Amino acid sequence: MPGQAASETATPSPLDPRIAEVLASWWGFDRLRPLQREAIHAALDGRDSLVVMPTGGGKSLCYQLPPLVGQTTDVVISPLVALMKDQVDALEAIGYPAAAIHSGLSQEERQSIRQRLAAGELRLLFTAPERLVNTGLLDLLAQVGVRRFSIDEAHCISQWGHDFRPEYRQLSLLRDRFPSASLHAFTATATPRVRDDISSQLHLQDPEVLVGIFDRPNLCYRVVPRTDRTRQTLEILGRHKGEASIVYCISRKETERLAARLAAEGILARPYHAGLDTRERHKTQEAFARETIDVVVATVAFGMGIDRSNVRLVLHTSLPKSLEAYQQETGRAGRDGLAAECVLLYSSADVFSWESLVRKSADEAELEPEEMARLVASQTEHLHGMRRYAQAARCRHAALSEYFGQAYGTESCGACDVCLGETESLPDATVTAQKIISCVARVGERFGVRHVCEVLRGATTDGISRHGHDRLSTFGLLKTLDQRAAENLTHQLLDQGLLERSSGERPVVVLNARSWEVLRGERPVVLLEPRVGKTKTAKADVDDWQGVDRDLFERLRTWRRRVADSRSKPAWTIFDDKALRAIAREKPASPAALLRVKGIGEKRLADFGVAILDLVAGREPAE
Repeated sequence: MPGQAASETATPSPLDPRIAEVLASWWGFDRLRPLQREAIHAALDGRDSLVVMPTGGGKSLCYQLPPLVGQTTDVVISPLVALMKDQVDALEAIGYPAAAIHSGLSQEERQSIRQRLAAGELRLLFTAPERLVNTGLLDLLAQVGVRRFSIDEAHCISQWGHDFRPEYRQLSLLRDRFPSASLHAFTATATPRVRDDISSQLHLQDPEVLVGIFDRPNLCYRVVPRTDRTRQTLEILGRHKGEASIVYCISRKETERLAARLAAEGILARPYHAGLDTRERHKTQEAFARETIDVVVATVAFGMGIDRSNVRLVLHTSLPKSLEAYQQETGRAGRDGLAAECVLLYSSADVFSWESLVRKSADEAELEPEEMARLVASQTEHLHGMRRYAQAARCRHAALSEYFGQAYGTESCGACDVCLGETESLPDATVTAQKIISCVARVGERFGVRHVCEVLRGATTDGISRHGHDRLSTFGLLKTLDQRAAENLTHQLLDQGLLERSSGERPVVVLNARSWEVLRGERPVVLLEPRVGKTKTAKADVDDWQGVDRDLFERLRTWRRRVADSRSKPAWTIFDDKALRAIAREKPASPAALLRVKGIGEKRLADFGVAILDLVAGREPAE
């Protein structure tokens, strides 16, 4: 790729005084995060850039700040309406002149924004790629003299990415229509191959390539063998009562079923997927953003567009289709930099479900055979990378970092199930494996996982009676296990290549050379037990609450929600949790002291300073 890649370890250049002034007065910050400085300087210098920064790393500021410094009108291209609206809400909360043109606006609203744009009143305009290209907006932008375009979620332009969107390919025309404008591509997840493709497709010219550290140390990753989806979901959500959580499922049906069950248990939860009515999805997004519900249950295949900063849990009840998708989805947790938990309930049955979906989608697509083969191979490669991550008993942070081409310099992260010592090996795992493999052989390698495990458990089913499998020597060998636990152990053997699954629509379990090595006692086996109540508190979570007056924090949260409701805005756009915890820790007693709290700039001080100081002093603020 052209250009020189910069890392977060590079020595920072001095911060431009103009940048420092805007940063302090508008956002209340006194410093920039890693790589923000370089990205902002590239924008102000008119140089193309490709910025790969993990979710929560602050990439939005990289395109929000330059227009204020240069008093320009810039354009941000984003794929999701909800993301645009959330960003505009947050910017308006600090007085920033921004707007978004999208399908949810009336003709009058769109016309008003166009007038503000033509008058030079806007510093940022958000829009989707198809609306940019197909509505005559480009002509207006040329008249305004836009000199800077930022493409958010830029991985969508790459055929090698996990979320390819054909409409993004049209953005290559920006270079022809605006030859003197600089282009800036932003994404949270991109392997070197995807970065090369983004640069090529957008025709970036000698771009500043800025690749941040992918690791998110504030996130605690856990992979738990899935045995009972509903029970495990309730147990995990129980660790985050009253906190924002996102639960992902693989199907719409499961999404609705699980959301209904959670609601029946008294949890404020709603489903969210592409099959729901647009108004219903919007209502769920609004309720989640305004903190009137705590949990959204969504399909992994549908982009939520939720930009809430204080999500404390992301739970996958099924396997994501790739590590890129997993990084993107878990990246919605802890965007405020505070500790959050990411849990994956894993069963290798999901691998086979995804493989079936990939083949079905490829068959239905009108593609040339060569293109179809490439698509299937690419998606299958992504899927098995996800499977290897889930089944590996090694540091989760290290595994994710290395997948994206970065070394992880610490032996123990202290923020994943493996490094916290939560994983447990099944006693006599090799003997258990021999029983399972022997049963596969006894049933003639002609049955699937469910039937094999029913035989091992000594179940009385019509299929077992019809085939005479109740007379086998392996019948009832694992009668102390329930069906889900037995299937989980069998899937672990499949994951480790100690058993195989036949191809076709009705796959059966078969033996291979390694299966016989296990049976002969030549190959030891390690199996993990499903864990219950074994979680430990990560150090980041302990540190985040150090010195915080929790009662005051909750009063501030309640006040924030009330203010947000009165303004019809998402609660986090008023103040994020990090700022509220800082207030509850430092307890400022004067406007000057409050202004020293990170995240509080002059606009927020003017709007909310009196109310916050009243709350800190134990007084009820005036409405």
